[in-house]
Amino acid sequence: MWLFLTRRFRTWVLLTFIVPLASGLLRKLGQTLERRNGPTSVSNGLLKAGALGDRTRDRLRGGRKRR
Repeated sequence: MWLFLTRRFRTWVLLTFIVPLASGLLRKLGQTLERRNGPTSVSNGLLKAGALGDRTRDRLRGGRKRR
């Protein structure tokens, strides 16, 4: 079905739905692992990946840079 959609529409769907869902899922998974086992490199990596998705989404929406 992806074949019949235009490239621009596929990009819009990815950036609007899939990327925010994936970053939220990574963040929740990282938080769950951190609660169970304490901070590990895996949980920290998942939390950073979730935060990266949030920062990117905020920047694309026109938000300010956070330091």
